[in-house]
Amino acid sequence: MTDELGALLRRLRKRVRLTQEQLAERSTVSVRTIRRLETGRSTDHRLRTLHLLADALEVGTEERRQLTDTLDRAQEGPVVEAPEPVPIAPDAAPPAADPPAGGLADAAAALAREVRRRWEREERHRRIHDPFPLPVRWQPVPAGLMDRPENIQRLPPGATPQDLNLSGDLRSVVATYRSIASRRLVILGRAGSGKSVLAIKFALDLLAVSAAPGRVPVIFSIGSWDPTTTTLRDLLVGRLLRDHPHLARRVPSGSTLAAALVDSDLILPVLDGFDEIAESLRAAALETLNATSLPLVLTSRRDEYARAVRAVHAPLVWAAGIELTDLTVEDLTAYLPRTDRLVGHGCEGGGAGGGEGAGAGVWDAVLKRLRVRDAPASTRLAEVLRTPLMVILARTMYSEAPGKDPEELLDTARFPTTGHLEEHLLAGFVPTVYRRRALERADAGRGQRNRDPDQARRWLGYLAHSLSQGTHDQQDLAWWRLAESVRVSTRILHTALLSALCMAAATWLVELSGYAFLYTRELRPTTLVLQGTLAALLSGVAFGLVHCTLALFGRPAAPPSRIQLKLSATDRRVGRRPVRETLARFGAGLLAGSVLGIGYSWGDFLVRMLDNQLPDTESSRIVTSNMLALGLTFGLTAGLAFGLLAAFEAPMDITAAATPIRLLSVNRATAVRQLLLLILAITFGCAFGGYVVVQLLQQVLPWAVNWPLRWALLVGAIGGLGGSTSYVLAFTAWGQWLTVARVWLPMTRRLPFDTVAFLEDAYQRGVLRQNGAVYQFRHIRLQRHLAQSYRH
Repeated sequence: MTDELGALLRRLRKRVRLTQEQLAERSTVSVRTIRRLETGRSTDHRLRTLHLLADALEVGTEERRQLTDTLDRAQEGPVVEAPEPVPIAPDAAPPAADPPAGGLADAAAALAREVRRRWEREERHRRIHDPFPLPVRWQPVPAGLMDRPENIQRLPPGATPQDLNLSGDLRSVVATYRSIASRRLVILGRAGSGKSVLAIKFALDLLAVSAAPGRVPVIFSIGSWDPTTTTLRDLLVGRLLRDHPHLARRVPSGSTLAAALVDSDLILPVLDGFDEIAESLRAAALETLNATSLPLVLTSRRDEYARAVRAVHAPLVWAAGIELTDLTVEDLTAYLPRTDRLVGHGCEGGGAGGGEGAGAGVWDAVLKRLRVRDAPASTRLAEVLRTPLMVILARTMYSEAPGKDPEELLDTARFPTTGHLEEHLLAGFVPTVYRRRALERADAGRGQRNRDPDQARRWLGYLAHSLSQGTHDQQDLAWWRLAESVRVSTRILHTALLSALCMAAATWLVELSGYAFLYTRELRPTTLVLQGTLAALLSGVAFGLVHCTLALFGRPAAPPSRIQLKLSATDRRVGRRPVRETLARFGAGLLAGSVLGIGYSWGDFLVRMLDNQLPDTESSRIVTSNMLALGLTFGLTAGLAFGLLAAFEAPMDITAAATPIRLLSVNRATAVRQLLLLILAITFGCAFGGYVVVQLLQQVLPWAVNWPLRWALLVGAIGGLGGSTSYVLAFTAWGQWLTVARVWLPMTRRLPFDTVAFLEDAYQRGVLRQNGAVYQFRHIRLQRHLAQSYRH
């Protein structure tokens, strides 16, 4: 029966066109296990493993049952269950027909599967359905905040518009959208009213309606959008490439898959956070959106959107508008008691079912006061708990943490205004989730550990503060941009010192090897120290100037690589880079290598002069010939080496950037491969290329200095080790993350040394959320509160 199980698993994998390696990356099951299952050599089957594979393959209920039934027949003994069952994803309807491989239809279908899987995971993580979703209802916005009905319905002149039904709740969001002929919808609401949750629900429901929707709904956070410098198309393409690096593949026209999907109208943008755009840019953003007829969904707080409408003298053209309504006391009465699983039920109790114990919890007295509203305190608390954000914060502090009584929220002396109540709930959230240990779920994640709440709050405050350094708050907490939280002068000094250290270490290591195996002269420690010091000085100045130049042009942080280095031609056939990019890399390497080679020639000359190894009569000849030889050698070698990298690049697989940690892992592997390839290319390129260059120069300039091959090999090794290491650590996203976020910031006590584990831990606790390849704070209000408390 093991052959039957393997054949079924292999058929399901080939149906979705995944290799064993891609399935392993998507499911977290090892390639070896998948291979053993498919070949029938595995006899120790686990049901959890099959569930992981089934989720990654997106099989339906019937096919999942076939897998488990086949497993039951294959097992000689009982099925070995995992300690915690994996939740089964909703069924995915099979596509009507397989689109052509490599076509846009195939790319859109793959993107739809990835978007659905990503937001289903995020929905489970945010516990939206625990115990049930908070009610999100809406009503039409005032007439001045949406276009005329005949424009929304795209009617010809003289036609009479029909009444639009723009009221509903979470269950009818897709129906409401589809009733709008223009397919343009604006969602307004208070801060924390559930706009982002509604956007997720909209995307998932739209994807669930059809296996191959006409347009793939993709949620884009637009808080950092500057419409004066970035077009809407470039914004969409850039975010697609960031969150789905496999879309960097090229189509026959030469553009990326991401650009082709946007240009072919296969993407439905769900633009979340219009109110987070800088106030001075909102009017320009609205004008930009009005200049398009692209179907879209836009979310914003009402007041910020209304001010932009007044500035432009028009709402979003062709767009209908809905506004989320407040939660009622009846909503709170139905929801809060079912979240109380401590008092009267115990940590393992079944409060989720309501029933007789539902009114015996900690919220009983508070809800009674809210229903009566017999005092300003209850009225004020009801005003605060009208948004899902504040309800979730209150639930976390009082339903899920023992020893706290929500009746303190009715203390008017302690909380005289609604602002004091909201600040209290915001301030108590982080300490509560970091103190709560006994009630944490067993499946909360491997990264969790006991952390001091005050330290965690300070570290999170620094992260929030770093996002507010600019004209307006940023929301995307990207690991590759953490280096930008350090002052520019510090980053330049850091780059200079780092490259100097790398070059000095490489010089001393190679020279010591030369004295041990090649040189016949005696080792002089002062000469060796002087060589390393001069090489370090030249390298530090060169790399520091490069970083300074990039900073002046506004490019201080390296973006994460969207490619991987593949040695197999099969892997590279779909990832050929444009010729102009290869030429650009060659030119940059030629210029940088030439400058470094000329500087190294002067350094070598000074060392030899101070060591009395050169007569004065040969000085000019030595300097000129070395400048020519080393400048040409280092320049040509660096240009060819960086051009060679392009020949081994291929876009990442579809699941390579499903999470920030996975993107970091892929970039680490890419950086290590880049380092090894550059070391080999530069070392042997300088050795043999330099030998050839010197031989050619001697044909033109008879007085050129002879350059033995073994000496060229040592010079190449110094440049290969020192230059390659300096480049990878100072000018790649992973290198900056390693040296700044993992070393410098922890040394200055602004972040912990286990930065990766801390970020993932904060995500598991619900302080952070994931949006594609970046983290975000749970809500912008929590981010601003933490940033303000850090500054104070």
